[in-house]
Amino acid sequence: MKALLQRVSRASVSVGGEVVGSIGPGLVVFVGVAAGDGDEDIEYLVSKVVGLRIFADDSGKFNLSVEDIGGELLLVSQFTLLASTRKGRRPGFTDAAPPEEAARLFERFVARAQATGTGVATGRFQEHMEVEIHNDGPVTIMLDCSERHLPRAG
Repeated sequence: MKALLQRVSRASVSVGGEVVGSIGPGLVVFVGVAAGDGDEDIEYLVSKVVGLRIFADDSGKFNLSVEDIGGELLLVSQFTLLASTRKGRRPGFTDAAPPEEAARLFERFVARAQATGTGVATGRFQEHMEVEIHNDGPVTIMLDCSERHLPRAG
């Protein structure tokens, strides 16, 4: 499971010209579900997303999380985060979970994020979406569950 975070002043997602989710200050989180992902991945990523200190304190340092600032999350499922570009020019998506599995895990991700008390809005799974992002910084960070088991660099 991967999550691409963008710190935003505001953001929205539309389907067919209708806004289906919007937030003020917070994070847009694109979530890619890989084949074989499970509850441990959800717990890890949600904890990282809500606790990651990427908002400035009064000194201008990254010391505050989305929870600390009372921000919101806009969660958008995005299987293309699992794209493989190792061969050729057309990305492959064999690492992505099948749609039924991905939908189930994405919904569990949403529920777990809501359980933190952070405001959550979402797009619509397997729909063509237009996401309007007012990137604040810009600050964009990739989180990858596979990295949680790697040794830390010294």
